[in-house]
Amino acid sequence: MSRLCDMEPRVMDDDMLKRAVGEQGPQEEAGQLAKQEGVLFKDVLSLQLDFQNILRIDSLWQFKNLRKLQLNNNIIEKIEGLEGLTRLVWLDLSFNNIEAVEGLDALVNLEDLSLCGNRISRVDSLDALVKLQVLSLGNNRIASLTNVTYLRRFPELRALSLAGNPVAEDEDYRMFVYAYLPNLVYLDFRRIDDHMKELAELKHQYSLDELRHRENLVQAQQEDEQARREELAEHRAAFVENLNGPFLFDSMYAEDAEGSKLAGLPGVRELLETYKDKFVIICLNIFEYGLKQQEKRKVELDTFSECVQEAIQENRELGRWRIAKFEETHLLSLSTIREESELPTVEMKIAEHGERITELFDALMTLEMQLVEQLEETINMFERNITDLVGLFVENVQSLMAQCRDLENHHHEKLLETAINTLEKIVKGELDDDLPEDVRSLFVDKDTIVNAVGASHDVHLLKIDSREDELVTKVNAWCTHLLDQIHKDEITRNRRRVQEITRYTDHAQSELDSLECGDLLD
Repeated sequence: MSRLCDMEPRVMDDDMLKRAVGEQGPQEEAGQLAKQEGVLFKDVLSLQLDFQNILRIDSLWQFKNLRKLQLNNNIIEKIEGLEGLTRLVWLDLSFNNIEAVEGLDALVNLEDLSLCGNRISRVDSLDALVKLQVLSLGNNRIASLTNVTYLRRFPELRALSLAGNPVAEDEDYRMFVYAYLPNLVYLDFRRIDDHMKELAELKHQYSLDELRHRENLVQAQQEDEQARREELAEHRAAFVENLNGPFLFDSMYAEDAEGSKLAGLPGVRELLETYKDKFVIICLNIFEYGLKQQEKRKVELDTFSECVQEAIQENRELGRWRIAKFEETHLLSLSTIREESELPTVEMKIAEHGERITELFDALMTLEMQLVEQLEETINMFERNITDLVGLFVENVQSLMAQCRDLENHHHEKLLETAINTLEKIVKGELDDDLPEDVRSLFVDKDTIVNAVGASHDVHLLKIDSREDELVTKVNAWCTHLLDQIHKDEITRNRRRVQEITRYTDHAQSELDSLECGDLLD
C-alpha cells in the first residue's frame, strides 16, 4: 500500500537528485560532488529516494553507472524512466501505487527486485531480467498460481516472496511453488526443506511432466528460430539471402497474373518444371559462390586488422621505450636544476633539458609519421584487395544472373510457341482439352495472347534485374562504407596520438618552465 503524507506529489528533477546525492555517502566523495557546479551523476553507484512523495520517475538517465536504487514508500503509479540504468543490480519499488510490471526491459543486470506493497495482480514482462535472483512481490493482488509458472523462466531465482497475496491463501500454494520452482531456496523468507521439495514434485508429477514437455517443444522452436535468424544473417552478410532455393523463381510468379493463367495450357506445366529446376540450380550456384566469397573477404579483413594492430603495438612499444629513457633523466634533471645555485649553470641546464624535451617530441612524432606511412601503405593494399574481391564477385554474379535471363528468354520463346499453337487449335476446333474460362479469355486473337505472354515475360525479367541490382548495390555500398570507416578510424587514431604526444611533452616542458619562473626567483 502507498504511504500518504501532507506533501504535494512530486516529480524527480535535478534539484531533488542533487540534494539526494549530497545527503548520502561520505562527504568527501558524493557529498562534495553535489556541491559543485554540474554534479557528476555518472559516478554515483547508489541512490536513495524513499519517502519523497514521488509520483513519477524521471531524470535518472544521468546515473549511467548506478547499481542500487531505492524508490520505496512513494506514490509512483507507473514503472518508467529506467531505460538508461543498464548497470542496475538492486531496485526497490516497494510500497507505491504500481499496478503493472513494465518498463524493466533494459535492466538486464538486475539481481534483486522488490515490488511488494503495490497493486500488482499479474506477474509478467520480466523476461529481460535473466540474472534475477531475488523477487519480492508480497502484499499485492496476485491471485492465480499461473504467475508462479511464469517464474520458471528465471533459472537464477533463489528467493521469492508472495505472502500477503490472495494466491498465498490457496491450500496448495507452498507445494505448488516448491514443485514448479525447483531451484528456489527461500519462499516468503523461509528456507525450503529438500524433503518438502521431493514431496511436492511427486504430488505434481503428472502436470509437471506435461509442462516440461510443452516447455521443451517451445525451447526447440525458439532454438530453431534463432538458428534460422543467425543463418539468414550470415546469408545477408554474403548478400545472397534467399538464393538457396526457389524463392526468386517463386517471386517471379507471385505477382504474375498472366503467367498463372498460362500455366494451365497443355504442356506448359512440364515446361515450367524444367525451367524451374534449371533456374534454381543457377540460384544455388550464386548462393554457394557468395558464401565462399564472403569467407575470402572476411579472411582479408581479419588479416588486415591483425597487420594494423601489430604495427600500432610495435610502434607504441618503441614510443614507450623512448619515453622511459627520457623519464630516467627527467626527474633527475629537474632535481639537479633546483639544487644548482649558479644562475649561468642553471640556465645552461634548463636549455639542455629543454632540448631533450624537444628531441623527445621530434622522436615520438617521427615514430608516428612512420606509422602513418606504414598504415597508409597497408590500407591502400587492403583497399586494392577488397575492391578486387568485390569486383570479381559482382562480375561473376552478373554472369550467373545473365544465365537466369537466358533461361527466361528461352522459356518465353517456348511458352509463346505453345500459346500460338493452342490458339490455332482453338480456331480450328481441334483442341481436345477444356481450358478454364480465365485462360480461354486470353485466346480472343493473336495480339491478346502475345501481349499476355509478353507481360508475363516482362514481370520475370524485372524480378531478375531487381535482385541483381539489389545484390550489386549492397555489396558496393558495404565496400565503400568499410573503406571510408577505415580511413576515418586512422585519421582519428593519428589525431589522438598526436594529442597524447603533445600533452606529454607540454607537461614536461611546463614542469621545466615552472623552475625557470618560480624556483629560480627564490
